[in-house]
Amino acid sequence: MAVVEELLRSEAEGAISFGNHKLTKKAKVEDYHHEGDLLKVKTYNEMTKLEKNGMFLYESVPGTSVQNFLETENGVEFVVEGDEDAQITIGLTDDREYEVFVDGRSTGIMKTGLGGKLSLGVELEAAEEVPVKIVQV
Repeated sequence: MAVVEELLRSEAEGAISFGNHKLTKKAKVEDYHHEGDLLKVKTYNEMTKLEKNGMFLYESVPGTSVQNFLETENGVEFVVEGDEDAQITIGLTDDREYEVFVDGRSTGIMKTGLGGKLSLGVELEAAEEVPVKIVQV
């Protein structure tokens, strides 16, 4: 899988790809229109952050490249790549339980608080790409 050279792009069936974990200097794309929403991405090797309509949606430390990020009414799924293990935070619905799948395996059920944020660790150092799926239970 390659980094997202354009930093943010629309994919088939409503998905987006964003981020470039290979950049040594911060780069951003603002006011990107995608299916009626306004997206903003900031990315480089230390951090990748995505906002939708001014609200938090995704952040990773260190930076990651994300392919086929797709939100559904029940959660989100995407494929992530990075040079080292990453801490990823996703903005979801407040006060809900979600089952988290990393590389096809359930890591358990997690609950979001009032801010709707869910954090997970993904081991990327030894993998080329890792699929992540978060489903409301």
